[in-house]
Amino acid sequence: MGATYHQFCPVAKAMELLDERWTLLLVRELVTGSERFNDLRRGLPRMSPALLSRRLGQLVRAGLVERRHEDGQVRYVLTPAGRELRPVVEAIGAWGTRWVGEIGDAELDPQLLLWDMHKNVNLDAVPAGRTVVRFRFPDAAPGARDWWLVITGREVDVCDTDPGFEVTVTMTARLRCMTEIWLGDLSWSRALRTGALEVTGPEALRRAAPGWFALSVFAGVPRPSRD
Repeated sequence: MGATYHQFCPVAKAMELLDERWTLLLVRELVTGSERFNDLRRGLPRMSPALLSRRLGQLVRAGLVERRHEDGQVRYVLTPAGRELRPVVEAIGAWGTRWVGEIGDAELDPQLLLWDMHKNVNLDAVPAGRTVVRFRFPDAAPGARDWWLVITGREVDVCDTDPGFEVTVTMTARLRCMTEIWLGDLSWSRALRTGALEVTGPEALRRAAPGWFALSVFAGVPRPSRD
């Protein structure tokens, strides 16, 4: 644990644990279902592995996370105390959606976008068998313009190189456009109608594809007037 505030206030005591850099974002990843070290790294790609290990150890010692060994793998699972942080994370996210400024270009990240989207696939709406959705971001940095979601049964994989499977549909848009769709700032229908998003593939699949994805949990948060 880092600095102490030397206050008996429960807010101060909680923040002694939670306000260290990356800690609450790590809790965010755990709350949204990531349990393995490599999955946590994919959700926090700018966090060093050493710091991630240290923060996980702090959460384990604080009783928010349990480290489990199963089938030769290690899982990090939230305890009841850790699960109680879900509404805290959601409340902070909702507040940030309403009151924090516009997203800057430097904050757009195709890896994080696809990682979030892969957790919110509506598996019951996806066709049976293997479904491959290719995302093309022409304005992204070279080497980060093409991504694939491979959906098989109840599993969804994110690929940054061609997995070699037949593509079901391709979605092409600027990275900001797809991010705005994900966050609920731009509807699928408007993006398609204005040409900001192009979906190619067989007509029935092309029309159905938006329904394969739930939006961010914060998409429905009311925004204040920008006037």
